[in-house]
Amino acid sequence: MIAVLAQPIPGRAEWNSPQSSSQPSTSPTQSSSAPSAAESPKSQQKPDENGTFVIRKDVDEVVLHASVIDDKQHIVTNLTKNDFTVYEDGKQETIISFHHEDIPVAIGIVIDNSGSMREKRAKVNQAALNLVRSSNPQDEVFVVNFNDEYYLDQDFTSDLLKLKEALEKIDAKGGTALYEAVVASADHLKRNARLERKVLFVVTDGEDNASRETLEQAVKQLQDENGPSVYAIGILGDEEHPKRAKRALEIIAQRTGGLAFFPKTLDEVDEISRQVAHDIRNQYTIGYKPTNPRSSGGFRQIRVEAKAKGHGKMMVRTKSGYYAGTQSANSGAK
Repeated sequence: MIAVLAQPIPGRAEWNSPQSSSQPSTSPTQSSSAPSAAESPKSQQKPDENGTFVIRKDVDEVVLHASVIDDKQHIVTNLTKNDFTVYEDGKQETIISFHHEDIPVAIGIVIDNSGSMREKRAKVNQAALNLVRSSNPQDEVFVVNFNDEYYLDQDFTSDLLKLKEALEKIDAKGGTALYEAVVASADHLKRNARLERKVLFVVTDGEDNASRETLEQAVKQLQDENGPSVYAIGILGDEEHPKRAKRALEIIAQRTGGLAFFPKTLDEVDEISRQVAHDIRNQYTIGYKPTNPRSSGGFRQIRVEAKAKGHGKMMVRTKSGYYAGTQSANSGAK
């Protein structure tokens, strides 16, 4: 069960959990009248009335955001629709939409605020801000700080000063409820983000020791049909159980189409944040209509391959699967 923050830290935004009947507050940058993705019969990209770039898609379309890496670990950016093949549960699907543009992204910055992070936050905060600086100027970003509870310290904005102020709300104490913070942040993205592409940037220095949910329960909720890609940084040098902490971050990132990084020193975090921004800005957006109707539900495994003349072996990174028909993270006791 996701905890409801009935007593938020004074001065911080009160954030109800996904299971609460009240919705998280709407950012001034959000438009309540913006049409949803399901209202448009065909996939298209255009600014809304506020000038924000929005992808709208066919109601039956599954949209993947994919990065392609060659055998030298370089990002490949010159592929076409015909270079990709998509498989769902082992069956080849027909690609009905394809884009490769620097499309704005809704990003949740989720930072560990437990006691062990006290001396690390200054460099982590700077890295988070540099992620935003290196990203698309039209990205919409919110900030969540967490220890054994989680706080929405800044709702969606592109204002660097507001993001900086939110990151500086350091109250490093308590445990690490990583899974609850990540699931709640993903739910906030799905309920409130106007942009189709969704990312969580997570930084922690330890193993989850305070969530009511297990790793598998958290991953299942992240893998809904419109779930975010998770990019995680694990600063695990002094972690008591580094193998378990590393495995958890690797699983969350791999299954959602993101990446997990484990820097040897704190000084590497800033460069990693810029690498994440570069990866996000060079992704392909691939849409297909599943042969197996989404209404039949269930988990669907996804595999995407890329082959093209002039390129050797390429690896496509995207989410490993999704739960058909689920549009928001499920919360509550399991």
